Amino acid sequence: MKLHYKQYGNTGETLFILHGIFGMLDNWHNIAKVLVEHYIVYTIDARNHGKSPHADEMSYQLMAEDVIELANDLGVNQFILLGHSMGGKTAMWTAHQFPERISKLIVADIAPKTYVAGHTPYFKALKEIPWATLQSRKDIDEALLSYEQNIGIRLFLAKNIERNENGVFELKCNINAIEHAYPEIIGTLHFSQTNNIPTLFILGENSNYLKEEDKPYIESYFKNVTYQNVSKAGHWLHADNPSEFLEKLIAFL
Repeated sequence: MKLHYKQYGNTGETLFILHGIFGMLDNWHNIAKVLVEHYIVYTIDARNHGKSPHADEMSYQLMAEDVIELANDLGVNQFILLGHSMGGKTAMWTAHQFPERISKLIVADIAPKTYVAGHTPYFKALKEIPWATLQSRKDIDEALLSYEQNIGIRLFLAKNIERNENGVFELKCNINAIEHAYPEIIGTLHFSQTNNIPTLFILGENSNYLKEEDKPYIESYFKNVTYQNVSKAGHWLHADNPSEFLEKLIAFL
């Protein structure tokens, strides 16, 4: 699958960045703008997200293969891989399946374990709201309000709505395919071999996505792993405290 991507810069090592569920490459624009001083950065839309193609099939194996296909198309043999949330699981699986392609691995606020289904209201909102009847971004926010009180999350979800060529709002992610794949997206990654790729798990101090009891499973497969916490940050740590996130990331790189 030919993923949609954006390139920042032309010199240095190559760094791929993978977003989370319902996200898109724009979520990482501000981080990429800083990293471009030392790296060639590619922010990438996952399949069924942003401007990447839609497909009925969606799995971590397919998303890992998508990343490698993009690297091959770009002529990039080895690269640094950073992923957040769903993108972090994709990054882990890519490193597991194609370890020779990854020089360093950064996993942002996710563990390779099963999570409780927490996105059900968002699937409901994105499927139920009659987007074509809405006239403005304010209408979109008001429509989302009955499903989600947090304005930050509403703004995040609203990025999935855009006007089509007729000027009518429509949903641009493939909601049905994402929902069908959701049990795997929140499921455990079952690794079959260890790897020695230098790996950083970077966590939001106020997030509970990765707990102390998750570390033995991580360390049984990732043999060259370190952890860093970003203060005053939750799950969206790169948005909550971008300066400290960048500080910890650059120190590792």
